[in-house]
Amino acid sequence: MVDRVGVIGAGYVGLTTAACLTHLGHDVLCIDSDQSKVDELGQGEVAIAEPGLTELVRDGLICGRLRFSTAMNGLAAVDVVLLCLPTPKGEGGEADVRILEEVVATLPGLLAPGCVVVTKSTVPVGTGNRLAELLRDAGLPVVGNPEFLREGHAVEDFLRPDRIVLGASEEDQAAAERVAALYGETDAPVWFTDPSSAELAKYASNAFLALKLSYVNILAELCEHHGADIRDVGRLIGLDSRIGPAFLRPGPGWGGSCLPKDTAALLRTAERAGVDFGMLRDAMKANARQQAAVVRKIRLAITGTPDGSLAGVRIGLLGLAFKAGTGDLRDSPALAIARELARSGAVLTGYDPGVESAEPDVVQVVDDPYLVAKDAEALVVLTEWPEFRELDWTRLAAAAERAVVVDTRNLLDPAAVGEAGFSHTRLGIDGHGPGGAR
Repeated sequence: MVDRVGVIGAGYVGLTTAACLTHLGHDVLCIDSDQSKVDELGQGEVAIAEPGLTELVRDGLICGRLRFSTAMNGLAAVDVVLLCLPTPKGEGGEADVRILEEVVATLPGLLAPGCVVVTKSTVPVGTGNRLAELLRDAGLPVVGNPEFLREGHAVEDFLRPDRIVLGASEEDQAAAERVAALYGETDAPVWFTDPSSAELAKYASNAFLALKLSYVNILAELCEHHGADIRDVGRLIGLDSRIGPAFLRPGPGWGGSCLPKDTAALLRTAERAGVDFGMLRDAMKANARQQAAVVRKIRLAITGTPDGSLAGVRIGLLGLAFKAGTGDLRDSPALAIARELARSGAVLTGYDPGVESAEPDVVQVVDDPYLVAKDAEALVVLTEWPEFRELDWTRLAAAAERAVVVDTRNLLDPAAVGEAGFSHTRLGIDGHGPGGAR
């Protein structure tokens, strides 16, 4: 059965949702308030750097099943509406749901009775129950359907998800079944639960990943004190099936559009309930400390002391996005570290394959990775783009004032940078070669 689907919001989640549902055979109308964005999308121009997304949008436009508009009245004919609206971090760490609430207030009288309203936005626990009460008299059932999309893998995650979570009250179970049918072609396991459990599962998933990342960053520091190798430690604990290998690589801290926002929101939810979620609070503090520790490591590599002056020192940054595969700068630890270096007087040049511009008062962004090395007293790898491993490190050394590299992602080949003459600082490694099974 082909459903007529409305998607409100053409941001990262909304556009991926609209394009992928079209690919799965549905007729989709995607609504956004930004006329210029709608015009660009209608021409198949996609500003979001996401593998496969542009192709899906263009395919949907060509076959006529995907349309973009600013006119909300076009939703009168749809069977299901998915809310993919921003819920940024608000005051006190709580999610700011004002945009979502403004849109929901327009739905009665606009949507046909029986149309299912689906919240894909990450919303505070209890939102689904509250929306269901608001929309019940209009005959609009509400289903929570949190997204679990990774930037850089969003299309893959949507079309081949680990699970589909649907939260609905007992009286809206038929509506939840209709939403499940949208994903029928994915053959993914579907989990039906209550709205609050679905909402909490979303926050809990991201917060757990944040805990895991803070844990491995602290382990890396411990490795440095004892001459251990965090690469081997991470591999070995990841072999335990109860733990798994993902998110066990140290870095400059965790960031992005989801983890900082969702950990703060979950902590606020716990505080309101009178639940002491101290380990989550500590993970957030550890993340802030990690960024400061990386800055000290950079100072040490350049000046010989962790509090040495960086005034007037030229530093080249490789990577500005919060992770490889995206140009997203939201809550990027790389950019946070750049800001601190700039505040310390350093002169920064940066390159990132996914970023054309950043904060001009912090870093000058260039379009050639070799330009970051010009007259630099150090290079700093801040984002794990695999192409950084393939750079001509001899050429970089020749352009730099000093052959110093701080690799905050443990990405580079030590032999390659060593042969080029670089001193090579990494996280959680103290002069160890590669380990392995014996």
